[in-house]
Amino acid sequence: MQQDERIEALKELQRKTLALIGEDPQREGLLKTPERVAKAMLDLTRGYGMDPLAVLNSARFREDYRHMVIVKDIDFYSLCEHHLLPFYGKVHVAYIPNGYITGLSKIARVVDIYSHRLQVQERMTLQIKECIQEALSPLGVMVVVEARHMCMQMRGVEKSGSITTTSDFSGAFNQAKTREEFLDLIAHK
Repeated sequence: MQQDERIEALKELQRKTLALIGEDPQREGLLKTPERVAKAMLDLTRGYGMDPLAVLNSARFREDYRHMVIVKDIDFYSLCEHHLLPFYGKVHVAYIPNGYITGLSKIARVVDIYSHRLQVQERMTLQIKECIQEALSPLGVMVVVEARHMCMQMRGVEKSGSITTTSDFSGAFNQAKTREEFLDLIAHK
């Protein structure tokens, strides 16, 4: 389906949604809302059309460096697949190269790709780790995600101050000392 066709189909769904919640889709303030929501939804889910592995491999370089590489405080915004409400926060990534490195911006791009899909935080954490592991075959990878979930803050339990933290790791990060070093280095001071 072409982009224009997708926008038109999503606009029609939004008009129906507005009517179902008791609004008048023809009201002046809502006339352009279906198109705005359709375009926003396509932007917020643009990660489906991208290959994160190809992104990492496009900037994969041979390098004999075997110490921790950390990219921290990567901002992300995603949509919870359960309620289609935003969750957002920071991602911290570390890997220990094993002959190959990647462009640092590519790690942030991988986060962007996975976060721009309907997600749960746990799966996104795993996907980022597995992608880096597959592309670079490093000695280890660790990913920590800290997020605020609007589904918890706006509805349900309504806990506005809560932060959810997930982590996943492999290889050298199975050693507590290596994990602790990473966690110390990303600690917000």
